[in-house]
Amino acid sequence: MDSVRANAERTGSEPADEVRADGVRVDGVRVEGEQADGGPAGPRRAEGVRVRLMREDDLPSAERASGITFLEGDRSTRRVGEPEPEPRSPAASVQWIDRMRHFLTVDPAGCWVAVEGDEEVVGFAISQNRDRLWYLATYGVLPGRQGSGIGKRLMDAVLAHADGRQGIFSSTVHPAATRRYRTAGFSLHPQMRMVGTVDRATLPATAAVAGLDEGHDGDLEWMDRLDQDLRGAGHGPDHLLLLGTQRLVVSRANGRRGYVYIDDRGRAVLLAAAHPETAQHLLWEALASAKGRTLVNCVTIANEWAVDVGLAARLDLGQEGYIAVRGMEPPAPYLASGHFL
Repeated sequence: MDSVRANAERTGSEPADEVRADGVRVDGVRVEGEQADGGPAGPRRAEGVRVRLMREDDLPSAERASGITFLEGDRSTRRVGEPEPEPRSPAASVQWIDRMRHFLTVDPAGCWVAVEGDEEVVGFAISQNRDRLWYLATYGVLPGRQGSGIGKRLMDAVLAHADGRQGIFSSTVHPAATRRYRTAGFSLHPQMRMVGTVDRATLPATAAVAGLDEGHDGDLEWMDRLDQDLRGAGHGPDHLLLLGTQRLVVSRANGRRGYVYIDDRGRAVLLAAAHPETAQHLLWEALASAKGRTLVNCVTIANEWAVDVGLAARLDLGQEGYIAVRGMEPPAPYLASGHFL
């Protein structure tokens, strides 16, 4: 299934995830389809399935597999009172392919697929190395092929690509997936998400968030240094992709630097700051931009500053999955991106 259920790739506009009416992300903030191989053994074993590096011509087939996998995952985990999950929209499918093409271009050795027959994709695992950090962007196996070892083969491939680096990704609560991650040395830190409509009467006066400016490519150098301080590596080329698709708001004050990417629905896609107060100002800016129901996700215990802002804005707080880390602590002050971590 794909990540935090308030889900916009549902986890996404991360470059474009969609959000359901209840705020549940439709395709992206966590690892999509981590339930792979987690259910009962399927009717077939994995004979005839090959695990290999992804090619660009695999992208359409991989997107179809992703859409099916995460839709089924959303349906199976739908909570009472939540609307019926809907298939990924054509626009979100295009955005998924564009995002995966970016990963395939930047670090192709981290992108793997499982194929059968006429090279039809039945599973996928997309990871990336950035300096000394490894992250898992998305991972899934078609529902009918789970339980046959395909997911384990894919995970073995991307973990080998990590080559001992510290690692991070957003995870669901699926039992088989979490066992696999823990066995691989990842610590699982519960994460929260907040959804709802911002009570605009709670928004701080303009003076309270003074010092924020629109960002540009001239900010990326110090943003990468801030990333290194918080998560051990800069986002590097991922910043360039995000800058081309999201609004960037920054604080350039010495000792109080920070940034937030905000999508076209006014949702914080990725936020990093040197000080919790700066992080709160940036999150308030995102909430002030919100259009209709909004989502704040990937909130760990280390980032209670975000909980304070969300509750003050009258958003509803819930628990959703884990941030999985290896060789590092959950970054703070920081709100991870489901795909770019």
